[in-house]
Amino acid sequence: DTTAVDHQRLGSTGLQVRPIAFGAFKIGRNQGIKYPSAYQLPNQETANKLLNNVLDLGINLIDTAPAYGVSEQRIGDAIAHRRDQYILATKIGEQFANGKSSYDFSMATLVSSIETSLRLLKTETVDLLHIHSDGNDMAILNETDAVEAINTFKTQGKARFIGFSGKTIEGALASLEWADTLMVEYNQEQTEARQLIDQAASQGVGVLVKKPLGSGHLEPQTAIEEGLSVPGVSTLVVGSLNAAHLEQNLQWARAAH
Repeated sequence: DTTAVDHQRLGSTGLQVRPIAFGAFKIGRNQGIKYPSAYQLPNQETANKLLNNVLDLGINLIDTAPAYGVSEQRIGDAIAHRRDQYILATKIGEQFANGKSSYDFSMATLVSSIETSLRLLKTETVDLLHIHSDGNDMAILNETDAVEAINTFKTQGKARFIGFSGKTIEGALASLEWADTLMVEYNQEQTEARQLIDQAASQGVGVLVKKPLGSGHLEPQTAIEEGLSVPGVSTLVVGSLNAAHLEQNLQWARAAH
């Protein structure tokens, strides 16, 4: 019975999340990937079935982004009618078109991005909105409109909670002064974020771990146990096109508690 999996507090947001979240990259994009093997992009019908299965399993956080190809559109078309059953997370800053990513952190582009996301996702507000970094974390935070924009979207009610999905410890630490949540890469081969996670937890900032399975390169059961053993980690964001794999991941997560 996977529905008995414990909920975790997501920092000080008041949101309760399952220890496994659904990363919606694979339902929208299969170009420029870091996964070990290629995969077919699911059509809308297949995505409908998968996303509804995800919610039926009790997974209650879905993480997407404009950079994930048609992912936001798939989610809006498949499960907008079940919107009260999931915590919805998307991002601003990165776009993906014609097979490649581009980044733009200007106010006008970010406003356009959130408006497009809300339209595609068929919702008036996302629960979590993260700045999608290209790796130049400190420049994005200090020299662009990104932080002002994301705080504005929160004030306007377009996002309930906001945060940073960066590539450096320095960037994540700098974000703690305004972020409700952080997306942090952590697994047994990428452990340098451990102290950062402790710091975030001590400040009531929720931590979502990205690439907990090393983009499919790590043994899943061990990786899930390792990720959830870290105090301060609320959920592991796992991408899959296979609902049975997600169910198994939930079982391992439950055993890890």
